[in-house]
Order: sequence, then structure tokens, then C-alpha cells
Amino acid sequence: MSPLQGFTDNPFETRSDLVRAAVSLLSALEPYKSKCNARIKIHSATAAGFDETAAQLEGFARPLWVVPFLLNESASGIVDFESWIHGLKAGTDPKSAEYWGDLGDFDQRMVEMESIACALLAKPDSIIQSFSDEQKTNLTNWLRQINHNRMPQNNWLWFRVFVNLALVKSLGVLQDELQAQIDQDLKTLDSFQLGEGWSSDGQWGAERKQADYYSGSFAIQFAQLLYIRFAGNEDEARTEMYRQSARDFGATFWRYFDQHGAAIPFGRSMTYRFAFAAFWSAVACAGIELPAPLNNVGVVKGLLLRHLRWWSKRPDIFNADGTLNIGFTYPNMYLSENYNSPQSVYWCLKSFIVLMLPGEHDFWAAEELPHPSLLSSTPTLPQVQVIWPPRHILCNTPEHHFLLSSGQMTRKSHKAREAKYGKFAYSSAFGFSVPCGPLLEQLAPDSTLSVSHDGGDTWKVRAEPQDERVLPTKVSATPHRVLALASEWRPWKYLDISITTVLVPLMETLPGWHVRIHRVKLKNFDRSSLCDNMLDIIDSGFALDAETAQGGFITNTEAFLGTENGCCVDATGCLLRSRAGTVGIVDLTPQTDFQVSKQGNSQIQSKAFMLRADSNTNLIASRTFIPSVRHTLLPSASEITEVKQVTRDRELWLATGVFAVAGSAGIDQQAVLNMWRHQPGLRVGVVDGELEVSVL
Repeated sequence: MSPLQGFTDNPFETRSDLVRAAVSLLSALEPYKSKCNARIKIHSATAAGFDETAAQLEGFARPLWVVPFLLNESASGIVDFESWIHGLKAGTDPKSAEYWGDLGDFDQRMVEMESIACALLAKPDSIIQSFSDEQKTNLTNWLRQINHNRMPQNNWLWFRVFVNLALVKSLGVLQDELQAQIDQDLKTLDSFQLGEGWSSDGQWGAERKQADYYSGSFAIQFAQLLYIRFAGNEDEARTEMYRQSARDFGATFWRYFDQHGAAIPFGRSMTYRFAFAAFWSAVACAGIELPAPLNNVGVVKGLLLRHLRWWSKRPDIFNADGTLNIGFTYPNMYLSENYNSPQSVYWCLKSFIVLMLPGEHDFWAAEELPHPSLLSSTPTLPQVQVIWPPRHILCNTPEHHFLLSSGQMTRKSHKAREAKYGKFAYSSAFGFSVPCGPLLEQLAPDSTLSVSHDGGDTWKVRAEPQDERVLPTKVSATPHRVLALASEWRPWKYLDISITTVLVPLMETLPGWHVRIHRVKLKNFDRSSLCDNMLDIIDSGFALDAETAQGGFITNTEAFLGTENGCCVDATGCLLRSRAGTVGIVDLTPQTDFQVSKQGNSQIQSKAFMLRADSNTNLIASRTFIPSVRHTLLPSASEITEVKQVTRDRELWLATGVFAVAGSAGIDQQAVLNMWRHQPGLRVGVVDGELEVSVL
């Protein structure tokens, strides 16, 4: 891959820097414009699940998140910004060879209407001043189609809201004709709210429990802020509600960004990349005053600009021609969704909406301030915080920036949905991995459980957790209780197995560590349907970049003293070190004091190992190793002699310590080893039917 001048060499400090970056991103698209400028097709043969015309419309429409704010910039000699005006005319003209087509139900064209509508709302005169009456009519008629076709009941409803606002405010359609539809859509969208400023992407329920970056920057919260900007004076009650939502949401959303600007990848549409920060851009545009520690526009400015700087140091996001590729830090089709065309990635330009603010605006004059965790005015900020609407515990610790997760899922047909929503932990330093096939190495099951009942021929990874809840846990030598997350998972519908897992963040007392306690219940098994190895359970830690600075793989070593990288495995633990940092896992089951029934634990064989994941499965590193522990539940003597008998119910308990320190933390190697050696001890019991966990 090649660096993109104007972006990868950009300091991202001033408005002019953002203009330069936007121009560089758009200039790479110039060779791929169609004759009438209504379509853009990047030089790639990959396809999305919708038709090619809609895919090429994506290429035209998504740059409109920034084009209107560059029309009067001196860089117009590099990029032909007027071509987007010509393209808008051709794309909405039914007589044009480049007409975008009539809409159908659930049509991708609805999505692309959002950026067109917001451009019209932000800069109506600049866009339509050269339109003839017929061209205005064409544009109006094409946009109005969104009201006559069915759409998903999720973030898409915001697209229709903005289209109807643009029809009224910019194209002269009577408000009475469209207000009922606007009101209905806003009422549905508001029903997605989960509290604390969060919204789910659709109704939270049995089919989906999703509260990810769509809830923050890609669509919903981002859209609420633009609604304040475009319609705040006409819908004061709702916009005040959205202002409060932004305040509540922003008060915790900053925790998803580390001190260097990296965001924790989680959920779907990771290829939208720096759209993670679009919320901060929209906060500035809406003029929202956030609560402490964000009660200075310089803090918001820093969150946005540091994130863009982090991406500027990732040149592999660009193809050789300067266009963005599908992937995260490098090109990767495994993580893509069925709705990702080569042009889809330009939704990242939502983060550049801040260019709506003119150069003399206070935002640009404000001094950029550090990450909230580094502000001297907020020394008492907790490093670990439960954020309940998304069922996350955010861990903003110096050693490692990550989140613990329980409770999210979707039954929608998103690729790698189990990996994107069902893992125990997600990290800004180590990313997460997505599957490329059914074998264990292809599943790349970092930070999750994998189970098999057929000797490892097939595997199930954690998905669709249920009964999520917060549990207080006791930690010795501290005056307070640590809040943990608990949830239950049933791997198979046809077998009565349930696994309840408690995730306990310990990094405030034991830096680098969190623990997982698994309660496995097995009921009414017919042994004739199972292999000799009754059940295999693999618990895995964070995936680590497996390459050395010289381009080789990290190798086995007996000790880490004086070594920069290596892999050390013994009977109970696995520790890996590379240029990316240090990760490890240890089976704590033998030294855990289980004050509960442990039926079946005597038949468990456990072994730590290093899993070599298939290449290109991790979002951040293309070659990774995963520290893991494998538990095999063996049949009892009675089950061996009477294979067809129904086994008695069993309950077994497992405990795992997971360790991680990011290389970016800059911690001395010996100090990291000392942290690894300070492994936690646990006491686990059941009180009134509820797990009680104490850390010794």
C-alpha cells in the first residue's frame, strides 16, 4: 500500500489541515468519475449485495459529507468540486444515461439520499443555484420516492427524516405534505433510546441487541446532532431532548478513545474507520456544551483530531492509487459486510462535517486539550466504568485500553456477527478477529469461548448471550467493590448445556488483568450422541501481532528476560510478547477456591497453548497468535461402561486470568513481567442463587 500525501503526512491541527486531508481523499476519486459525473466506481471488481448502479451512487454521494464545505476553497484547482453539482443533475434526470434509477423497497439508494439531503440543508444555495426549474423538479421527484417504499426500522429512518427536511427547506415542498411522515419516523427513532444518551440500532429485543458505533457516530447520535443544527428552532422540545442525549452520551463515549486517538473497534461496519469520531465533529456543529470532563471545546477538538492523526499513521488503508480500501488498518475482505462496495468506505467523511464551521468559528480558535483522563482538572476520574446501555465495562488504564462486553447480539445476517458482538473483550491496541472458515485456526477465536462436543471436528463460538447483569465483587485490600458483568450462553439448541460467565476487571488493583469465571451446567445427556471426549471448551485471550520488527515470527522461549519478543507456554499458562505488546492467559481453576459444588471437575484435563490464527483474520495485525487454554471434560467410568445411559446432571467451574499490556503504553519489559507474575487468586460461591466472586 502507499501513503496518501495530504493525509498520511498531515498533522491534523487546524482547519486548513482538515481541508487538505479532505481534498487529498477526494482527489483520488477524480479518475473514477463517470462521463456525466453522477457515478464513481473505484478500480475494484468486488461487489456489494445491492445493484451496481447503487454502488456507484455511493461513490458519488458519500463525498458530499465534505464537498459543500470545499466549494469556495482555494484547493478547487486540484478537485473539480463543481462536478458534483453536474453529477447531481444527471443522476436525478430520468432521461440521463446516468440516472440513478427509481427506488424499490429496502433500497440502498435511500442510504445515499442522506448525504445529498444534508448537503442541501447545509449549503442549499451553493448546490442548487445553477439548477433550472426542470432540474429542481427532477431532484425533488427523485428524493420524494423515499416516502413511497418500505425501509428497515432502524437507523435508516433518519435518512428519510433528512430527505423530507431538505425537500421542505431547500426545494420548496409544502411542509404539510411531509410533516406527518417526519413525525412518525422521529417517534419510531426515539423509541430506540436505551437511556444514558444511548440508542440501539432498531428495537432492542430478541432479534437484535445492538448499541455500537451506529448509536454514536455512524448514524443515530450523529443524526440527532445534525437535526439540532438543521431543525432545532422548529422542534424545540425534541431538540432539547437530543441535546441532553448528546450530553449524557458524550459523558461516557469519550472512554472508547485512548490517549493517542485510537478507538476500540466493536460491532459492524468497521471499514468506515475514522467515522468513529463523527460524533465529536457533529457535537461541534450543533454547538453542544458537554458536561465535565468535556466542558471545554478544546477537549472535543482533541478527541476528533487525535483520532484523525491515529489514522494518518496507517498508510495501508489506501490502495496504490490513493483510494481507500475495504478493511481496517489494512485491506481485509473478511471483516466486510454484504453491503460494502468499494465506494462504501467513504462514509468515513462524516467525521469531516466539522468543516461546516467557518474558519473564524471558536472551535478552530480553541486550544486542543489532552484526553480527559490526562486533564489535571479531573484527577479523580475512575479508570474503569460500567456503561450499562451497551452492556460494557470501559477500561481506560495506562497499561491497556479495552472494554469488557456481555449482552449484545444480532440475528440479522451480518457477516461475522458472533465476532463483532459476542466476544468477552475488545481492544484498541489488539483489535479483534473475524472468522475465515470453520476450523479452529480459521475461527481465530480471540477473547471468547469456543466449544465442541465432537472431539473438535466442529466448533461453536460465543453468541447471543442472555440474562446479562451487573454483579458486585469483593476485592481484597480495597475499600470498594468492583462491578462485574455476567451473562449466560447456550451453545446448542439441541443439547442442554449452559455456560454462565462473569467478567471481573481487576486492572485497578492488578494492572493488566481481568478474570473470567465460567459456570458450566450439563443436563440430561444421551451419551450415544457424543464422542469420547464429552466436551471441549477453549478460553482465549487477546490476539497479538505475531511478527518481529525484522519481519519474522516470534519464537518459543523459556524465559522473557532480555528478549523483545517470544512465546512461552507451560501447563497452565501462555505468555506472548511482540512489537505490539504482551498478552497472556492462565488457567486459574486449580488455585481458585470454589465454595460451590464442583461435580465433574475431577474429570477435566486442561492445557494452555498458543493458537496460530489464519492470516488476515485480525482487524489490526495481519498475522496473529492467540494465547488459549483448552479444557476437556472426560466421561466418567459409568459412562464408559454404559454408553447409552443418560448421564447425571453435571456442574463444573472454570476460572481464567487474561493479561494484556499494549506496546504503546511504553512500560519497561521487566515491569510487565512482574505484572504477569502477580496473578490473581479467586474465591467463588453462590449466595441466594447468585454468583459471588471475591478476589484474594
